[in-house]
Amino acid sequence: MDKESIALWFQNLQDTICEQLTQADGGEARFQEDKWEREDGGGGRSRIIQAGNVLEKGGVNFSAVFGEATDKMLSMLKIDTTNEPLSFFASGVSIVMHPVSPLMPIIHLNVRYFEMTNGLWWFGGGIDLTPHYIDREDARWFHQQLKAVCDKHHARFYEDYKKWADDYFFIKHRRETRGVGGIFFDYLNEKSGFSKTQIFDFVKDVGLAFAPIYTHFMHKNKDLPYGEQERNWQGVRRGRYVEFNLVWDRGTKFGLETDGRTESILMSLPPQANWRYNDVPQQGSKEEETQNALRKGIDWLSLD
Repeated sequence: MDKESIALWFQNLQDTICEQLTQADGGEARFQEDKWEREDGGGGRSRIIQAGNVLEKGGVNFSAVFGEATDKMLSMLKIDTTNEPLSFFASGVSIVMHPVSPLMPIIHLNVRYFEMTNGLWWFGGGIDLTPHYIDREDARWFHQQLKAVCDKHHARFYEDYKKWADDYFFIKHRRETRGVGGIFFDYLNEKSGFSKTQIFDFVKDVGLAFAPIYTHFMHKNKDLPYGEQERNWQGVRRGRYVEFNLVWDRGTKFGLETDGRTESILMSLPPQANWRYNDVPQQGSKEEETQNALRKGIDWLSLD
């Protein structure tokens, strides 16, 4: 297993997910591919779907880039640069889906691999769900799927990576979680106690879980009725999503700080979002119920 075979698997994952999402959307909308090359080495395929039946805007991006590791990059990765010049290779798939309906959740997935010429390597990734309105049964089902993936590889993965997601997908200036969480992991290498093959097998299963999970929600929730109140709240919740991605998300900040491809980095943003001054949900409303559930440490598997 080398970096080329890892990148090829990620590329095939992009193909598979785009096919399944297009079929589930069931309309005329198709993913439009934008192939790009990085001036300093490598490139990728950005695929965007817009104005679909179910998906208002979504991106499924693949990249495989390489080149000299700059001081800024190494500083952000906290890698010692005192001994020798280093080159890097990075590949992965990044996905964000913004649905038309406020009763459909936003979803995000990222799976990635990074290696340096000094022998350092690691995998990272995660998947999390951001409902506009939290449905406890949907949240429980989502976490059941992730637990099944994690339990296949190690009994502690779900507990550990669920907590990591709660801590990571947290909007600090709002003191609220981005959604109902999921799993998040990073810097997984041989020091974690698993071989490269074992870690990659786990990463593969996380990637393969995405399409069955989200197409389930597409089929289940796409036709639920909603009105102007729900659309307005969707705009507020999308605004929170934008705040997290632009202020706190490490991937967004890393990409922009290291001169990554801006259009591909910012594909995660919704087509529209709202910011209403000092917006407070009405007491007893379903919006307030969602707002109150945006906190760390909820055991979604055990909620009624």
